[in-house]
Amino acid sequence: MPYAYKASEEDPLILVPDEEMIPFVEEAMDYLDKGYGTRRVADWLTDKTGKKISHQGIQNIWKAHRPNSPRVKELAKKNRKSKPKTKEEKQLAALRRKRSDLKRLQTLNDKKLEAKTGPETPVSDSLDFGTVVQQQQNQEVVFVPNEGPQTEFLAASEREVLYGGSAGGGKSYALLADPMRYFGNSNFNGLILRRTNDELRELIWKSQELYPKAYKGSKWAEKKSQWTFPSGARLWMTYLERDEDVLRYQGQAFSYIAFDELTQHPTPFAWNYMRSRLRTTDPELPIFMRATTNPGGAGHGWVKQMFIDPAPSNQKFVATDLDSGKPLVYPQGHEKEGQPLFYRRFIPASLKDNPYLLEGGQYEANLLSLPEMQRRQLLEGDWNIADGAAFPEFKQSVHVVEPFDIPPDWRRFRSCDYGYSSYSAVHWFAIDPSYETLYVYRELYVSKHTGKDLARAVMDAEQGEKIQYGILDSSCWHNRGQIGPSIAEEMIAMGCRWRPSDRTAGARVAGKNQLHERLKVNEETELAGIVFFNTCRQIIADLPVIPSDPKGSDDIDPRYASDHAYDSVRYGVMSRPRAASPFDWGQGVPQQRWKPSDATFGY
Repeated sequence: MPYAYKASEEDPLILVPDEEMIPFVEEAMDYLDKGYGTRRVADWLTDKTGKKISHQGIQNIWKAHRPNSPRVKELAKKNRKSKPKTKEEKQLAALRRKRSDLKRLQTLNDKKLEAKTGPETPVSDSLDFGTVVQQQQNQEVVFVPNEGPQTEFLAASEREVLYGGSAGGGKSYALLADPMRYFGNSNFNGLILRRTNDELRELIWKSQELYPKAYKGSKWAEKKSQWTFPSGARLWMTYLERDEDVLRYQGQAFSYIAFDELTQHPTPFAWNYMRSRLRTTDPELPIFMRATTNPGGAGHGWVKQMFIDPAPSNQKFVATDLDSGKPLVYPQGHEKEGQPLFYRRFIPASLKDNPYLLEGGQYEANLLSLPEMQRRQLLEGDWNIADGAAFPEFKQSVHVVEPFDIPPDWRRFRSCDYGYSSYSAVHWFAIDPSYETLYVYRELYVSKHTGKDLARAVMDAEQGEKIQYGILDSSCWHNRGQIGPSIAEEMIAMGCRWRPSDRTAGARVAGKNQLHERLKVNEETELAGIVFFNTCRQIIADLPVIPSDPKGSDDIDPRYASDHAYDSVRYGVMSRPRAASPFDWGQGVPQQRWKPSDATFGY
């Protein structure tokens, strides 16, 4: 529980500030502003509140809540100046950290021994700490992480972390270095996987350069494809090519599992199955799953859905179910009912984060020479484009904007593709009369909604707005064997009015082509024909990864033909009216009204 917080009386799962402690915390921060030391202030606050806080804890609170304090800014400036810049300075800083860690470890061991044997027992009389430090200084520094994403990846505490983005970001070395901290624990059993053994070869070569230098006596067994370390710790580096290969690991337990180039796996089956192999009985060993990858590849879609779409980069989030999109929490009746099972995080990498590879510019020049799609994936680390994507024009930086207040005189309409067991997707459009740009400003994406349920949700969402019309999948007018009104009739009867979409021969391809036109950027205005508010997360996630028809037609891949978010937007694009004019629909022209022979409604 965070310091100065308490559980709410109404709901114990909700934390609220402890009003009794707030004045003391504020006073403590006043002392820090005046120049008092953090240790002294932490001791004072502990005495006043009766709740212990470390000097680092009060410092974190102070920096978070008073970032504009002159002393905070002064200390930050001083830290920036003292930060090591050259390679030699970084090596010296690493050695000082090791010396500090050794001192801390010795202090902890002293306390443990004193607790067991009593204070009269001499402790560490025979230890020559200076000799240990001298030995550390004489050792070669074999790995120092690059500042930025590589360091963040090695420090991440979430259960599942993806480190990905552009090529050359130092992902492979980070994956090899990450488990090294546990090689001194005899119970450590780790696993690093590539899709095939041939692809694994380069990773093994890099490990043979790194591990023997860091741990003298480390041994690589080619037949077992396994590292064994002096402590007895083991790291298996092997392949997982097909889904059925997971059976090779059945019955085994690993505290650390990592996938290199995760998007090479076309489905999430292997990742999900290997999670069941993640366990340990050693309380000092945390359990982690790690992955590195570039955008693209057969598994681009599911990896993006699992790690990229749920939250902004570098923010931890509750792991979600890929099928339902719902957070993974402990079930009802469990002692941790409602709490997250675990967290995930995506850490983006770029070539600029690897100064060793960026130096000289040759590798960057190679990436710049690639075709546009590969360049966007490998150089820019762009996840919004997939191999064989049906809409390669889509760019997050161009087609996604922050929400803004839409002027009341802009024309608005909506579109919908209905689904019950899967999903219903509804999108609201507004037309900028100056440039005829379509703004998709709202999205509703729900499942298990009947026609009446969806009508209520739509009308609640657009309450107070003037929506000119709606376009609904024409199949909703069909009576699929049921007695009574169709889905469309039910919705219209409740006041949620619709027109049927165009489903004539060639309409799907025509809608796709119109969306291509809308995604283009006008050279004169430098604006795209269609723009999405960043709150429309589902269509932003779906649109870049929908693949083209592999048979070479102008349509999308038939396996994605029922993508509800895409179909909804396609209906809207095809029905888009012209800019407001006295002769446009609903602007003075008599509206023809029709009704089918077996229905009781009109539109």
